[in-house]
Amino acid sequence: MPGSGFARRVAAKEIRLFFSSPVAWLFLASFVTASLFSFFWVESFFARNIADIRPLFEWMPRLLIFLCAALTMRMWSDERRNGTLEHVLTQPVTLWHFVLGKFRACFFLLLLALLSTAPLPITVALIANLDWGPVLAAYIATSALGAAYISIGLYISARTNNSIVSLIGTVAICGFIYLLGSSTVAGFFDSNIAESLRLLGTGSRFDSITRGVLDARDLVYYLSVTVIFLTLNVFVLEKERWARGAAAGRHWQWRAATLLLIANIILTNVWLYRLSNLRIDLTEGQLYSISQPTHDYLNKLQEPLLIRAYFSAKTHPLLSPLIPQLRDLIKEYEVAGKGKVHVEFIDPAQNPTLEREANDLYGIRATPFQIADRYQSSLMSSYFNVLVKYGDEFETLDFTNLIEVKTNTSAQAEVLLRNPEFDLTRAIKGVLYRYQLGGNLFDGINDNVELIAYVSSDELLPDLLLKYKSLIRDQLNEMELGSAGKFSVRFIEPEARNGLVARQISDQWGFKPMVSAANSEQEFFFYLTLADKRQVVQIPTEQFDASVFQQKLEAGLKRFASGFTKTVSLVVPEVDEQMAIHHLGAPTFINLENLVAKDYSIRREDLSNGHVSPEADVLAVIAPHRLSKTQIFAIDQFVMRGGTLILASSPYSTELSGGQLRLQEWDSGLSNWLAHNNITIGKSLVLDEQNSPFPAPIVRNSGDYEFQDVQLIDYPYFIDIRSQGVTQGHPITSSLPQLTMAWASPVNAEKINGRKVTSLLRSSSKSWLSRSAEIMPARNANGELKFDRQEQQHPVEIGVVVQGRFDSWFADKPFPRGILDENSDTGINTVVEHSPKSARIILFGSNDFMDDQILKIEVTAAGTQYVGPLELFMNTLDWAVQDDGLLKIRSHGNFNRTLPTLDRAGQKKIEYINYALSFIFLLVVAAIYQMRKTMRKRHYAKALSRKGQ
Repeated sequence: MPGSGFARRVAAKEIRLFFSSPVAWLFLASFVTASLFSFFWVESFFARNIADIRPLFEWMPRLLIFLCAALTMRMWSDERRNGTLEHVLTQPVTLWHFVLGKFRACFFLLLLALLSTAPLPITVALIANLDWGPVLAAYIATSALGAAYISIGLYISARTNNSIVSLIGTVAICGFIYLLGSSTVAGFFDSNIAESLRLLGTGSRFDSITRGVLDARDLVYYLSVTVIFLTLNVFVLEKERWARGAAAGRHWQWRAATLLLIANIILTNVWLYRLSNLRIDLTEGQLYSISQPTHDYLNKLQEPLLIRAYFSAKTHPLLSPLIPQLRDLIKEYEVAGKGKVHVEFIDPAQNPTLEREANDLYGIRATPFQIADRYQSSLMSSYFNVLVKYGDEFETLDFTNLIEVKTNTSAQAEVLLRNPEFDLTRAIKGVLYRYQLGGNLFDGINDNVELIAYVSSDELLPDLLLKYKSLIRDQLNEMELGSAGKFSVRFIEPEARNGLVARQISDQWGFKPMVSAANSEQEFFFYLTLADKRQVVQIPTEQFDASVFQQKLEAGLKRFASGFTKTVSLVVPEVDEQMAIHHLGAPTFINLENLVAKDYSIRREDLSNGHVSPEADVLAVIAPHRLSKTQIFAIDQFVMRGGTLILASSPYSTELSGGQLRLQEWDSGLSNWLAHNNITIGKSLVLDEQNSPFPAPIVRNSGDYEFQDVQLIDYPYFIDIRSQGVTQGHPITSSLPQLTMAWASPVNAEKINGRKVTSLLRSSSKSWLSRSAEIMPARNANGELKFDRQEQQHPVEIGVVVQGRFDSWFADKPFPRGILDENSDTGINTVVEHSPKSARIILFGSNDFMDDQILKIEVTAAGTQYVGPLELFMNTLDWAVQDDGLLKIRSHGNFNRTLPTLDRAGQKKIEYINYALSFIFLLVVAAIYQMRKTMRKRHYAKALSRKGQ
């Protein structure tokens, strides 16, 4: 009989024997129960609020140990105990077919057990946006790991005639190999030994695959373990055929062949270890592969780029597992660099010279970490730093730049790499452009830029402007000569051609005639603009000071250049330090400022002089409060000159004082200015049934005593915005996974004068508006905390982008007093009356959603670090300054993976449905088996009947 057919018959026989025992079904049912219990309860699936099934596979390596031990414990031990092993050994069929037959039977049963968990990912996919890549990878990893455990179990079973001994032996060996690579064991050693242990451990490699990355090295490892132990299984059975004490040449051939096969398998794994690019990223958006913008930056390299990682061998146990991940990513940069990227990995303790260089030249120093266990606490200083160097330019990254910490109430802190590709590529971009520019502004400008001066003839200009014109002409000529043809200057008299140009610049940009205090009847023009094929930028000339003209000109030119760090002018409320400590008064935005400062140059503005810094690429006004006319004038004229304004504002703000949460009115001073341009922020707050939890301060009465507690409640003022609430096609929000908007007001912008209005954020269809100042829930008759819900529910806009022509609020108004005083020396006051079509206002209807205290509250409620609002703001900045590369990298693989808002009853329903479907599947398999068994009996009975006749 053919060997493959024989192995198939052996597998069929073992499967029949397995299903004939009720213990087998008990094992399968126990596996399903344990898997679902660990998914829903141990790993707290709904509390994680992430639409994936990784919690199922967190415990899978441990559950598989017991399942595979149970499947294999009788396979050979029963043959040996019942005396049927001699029959197997005397068959004229190679032992490989028996071993493979039993392996196939166990592997089929393993696949059956895994298939019983299939309703789980299907359920998650039906209620949320599930990435099927990691699901597929996880099932492949589970199958490969199960195959390895089965081969170990078969080998142990072949060595004993006691199934219980086989079970215990298999659990012990599989458990040992699993623990070998776990942080529990690896944490006792330095990072080099720990990494070697992780390469030997089954669980550590399993975690790598379940991320969604199929690495050939991991698959070959599991295949190697399987083949090695199946080979040992055959060898053990072959030895049973040998006569006791005999030493035939054939025996030595078997030993040599077995050792040679195992040695070759081990050498194959050692050789593959050096190849880090043999992998497939199955995640949607290639989450664990470097993105195209990174390739684009690497293709711009003209000189060798050095990426040197400083990793201490002995480091914090939570950082140790991250080192191999970061090392693999850095190696990908080396491959993508095509010889232009040089990578080094340094243990400073082993290289004192490079450690001294790191300390003295690059400011890299060891970070002290506290390590504590149940017996002692110690302090350890170690390195977890990356140096990026190009020419004489360099940037450094430490662990605070590279990691994020997630915590929850049911588990210890989890340390993860935050977005290492973004951090590395941002550093590469910085050193690359600084090196290329080398102080020459025009090296970063691709398209020719022209300065167009709309200046009246000398006869119409006051003496002050005649002198100013002469001085700046010299500076412009010098700039033009040093631009290598990328900069040109053109003066145009607006009054020429019967004032045609004057009418054009008035209609297009709002450039109106100026007058001087000395001669109020004599009108003239003096406006300077920079333009290329994409944009027009006006150069501020309010004070007509030639000594600062060069600075203003360079600031304008930088808007056309790539590689310069963009400047964000940030306006936030001034807060007294003592009040900020106690969370009193205005909201604070320290986390926001720190995050922005990593990618941009920040200029704190108060706008009290009526001007925005000429270096500003974007003006961000957060939670404005009672702005003066002078400050509003600064904002107005920044927009009129084609700038981008990011505004986060609402008529209300919150204050937490004495354990009480209060709503306070918050007058921005901008309502009339916004209304002038047909933009309104409603004087109400949006509530939504789709919301995030909030740890609310609750007063509880007990007898004559009053207690204050904190209770996690469903809080409609914390709007939970999911995929249906964001504009998927817009770069700002398309990759935003989830956003909580706290105490948001409705916003509205009318499409007039050809403006383009784009909705960014909106609440769900189950939202409503409230003007009530009471923002805490009331107790109903049952003592439950509830909010009154209105019947009229509908989606509400809470974030928009308005682009187009805006009209100045000051076009027909006298100058603010502060501006008038400041310009008294020149006697010339100008107002740009309307903006070009490139001007933009990005409006979010909340003062508090990026507030430090609110972010801290959301961390308390979610149990994990929450930076959704900050990600939204950074995406907005990247889009506003047209840095598409960083925006794509920042949002690389960032898809909406959050779960819909479900109450406890809905969560229970999903849980029970999955239990039911899994057990129904097992019952269907049992029914099919019984049907086939009955059919075989009937067929056998008919065959005997025909034979008797």
